Amino acid sequence: MLSIVIETRNNEAELAQSLSALVSGAVEGLVRDVTVLDHGSTDGSSRVADAAGCRFLTVWNLAEVIGAARSEWLLFLEPGARPAGRWIDDVAEYIAFNNAPARFSTARAYRKPLLKRLFSRPSVLENGFLVPRQQAAAAGKRGGTAEIAGALSARRLSAEIIPAWVVSAARERR
Repeated sequence: MLSIVIETRNNEAELAQSLSALVSGAVEGLVRDVTVLDHGSTDGSSRVADAAGCRFLTVWNLAEVIGAARSEWLLFLEPGARPAGRWIDDVAEYIAFNNAPARFSTARAYRKPLLKRLFSRPSVLENGFLVPRQQAAAAGKRGGTAEIAGALSARRLSAEIIPAWVVSAARERR
């Protein structure tokens, strides 16, 4: 039902966190495959992806990646982002009744303070991007996953996500 695509570069720890959060979706039959698109990592990202059973590509054409997806819906995630709560049921229901792209809601405990939300531009993939494969293929001619997510308007899912910046912020505090 859902193919996941994650672009990474030296995000071993973040990738591991995202992939571990997706296991429940695979067990429930929602997540069919995960593809990791690598931008020249020199850390253990390839080992993490391999251990999780993902396709790990160091050279790719995004149109071919989208065409090879095993599902009619794609979910683009940043390394470190983790769907939370009842995301499996919420995404499955959304997919069953909609054909428009959507983004997760930021988990309440991880929302940025109001002033930071007002004066900073979030990444277009900060809240993930759920999109029908056909629409992704049409928009994919413009660039990478972030360009696809930026080119299409999206609805807001009730499902929550813990954004990738939470992992980065925790790592910086150490």
